[in-house]
Amino acid sequence: MTDPLATLGFSRNRLDRHSAEQPEEAVPPLDAAGARLLLLGGDRFVLRGGTALLDAAAALPLAVGRTETVFLGRWDGRPTFAATVPADELPTLETAGDRSLDLRSIATESAVEAEELGLLAVAKSMLDWHGRHRFCANCGAPTFTAAGGFRRECKACNAHHFPRVDPVVIMLVRRGDTCLLGRGPHFRPHMYSCLAGFLEPGETMEDAVRREVFEETRIRVGAVSYRASQPWPFPSSLMLGCVAEALDGEIVTDPSELEDARWFDRAAVAAMIEGTHPDGILSPPPMAIAHVLMRQFVEG
Repeated sequence: MTDPLATLGFSRNRLDRHSAEQPEEAVPPLDAAGARLLLLGGDRFVLRGGTALLDAAAALPLAVGRTETVFLGRWDGRPTFAATVPADELPTLETAGDRSLDLRSIATESAVEAEELGLLAVAKSMLDWHGRHRFCANCGAPTFTAAGGFRRECKACNAHHFPRVDPVVIMLVRRGDTCLLGRGPHFRPHMYSCLAGFLEPGETMEDAVRREVFEETRIRVGAVSYRASQPWPFPSSLMLGCVAEALDGEIVTDPSELEDARWFDRAAVAAMIEGTHPDGILSPPPMAIAHVLMRQFVEG
């Protein structure tokens, strides 16, 4: 049996996070010796060759319009920052010999090494969070960056705000030697995947699986087991991969949730993964946790 987890995107990362350092306000200068800088314009990272880790001193002149800078921590012992730049600056960077690419494309093309991909996930989630939390949810006053970017503070009411992660259950539902897969209206053509949905307040992971499956297909679920997790920085989710046992088999889809859902046997799922399904049905790419769950189902 192969190791499906070896292909999982965003899950490997050797960053020593600043959030674990003390004191938390001990942030090195952006031009510190050996410092690295990640630049994000819109949803695209600047790449130089096979990496997004730019020499900070050399990259700073290219990032004069940066709007947010976060000290992520240390990568191979070197201070590592991430900053946002206006998206309209990217063509200038590309003519300087660099290129820009969105994070999904970086992942599917393996444009950077696997552990750096995990670092980019941290950077994107953190910068997205800062972009959406410039004002205090408690009193509405402007907030300010603290702890190198791992906190925002409100000087008006003294509230502290921290980056949040949204948990999502994603589940392969089994019934005998078949599994339940569906496709949403936003999926790429011919792709089927595992069902998924956000956890709600006061809900266990297992109950979220049961609720989501029933809402989307009217299939009742019994036993639920956890398999693996995956950071999903779009903008900042954590996918909780599960396997669930169906209690019945008649599918009734909710058209507002799914375009279609079907039971597939192991041979059909294997053909989807290999790209040989007679109807042209495809699986998600290997970097997605749904692909991992489907491959584990095929391999038993």
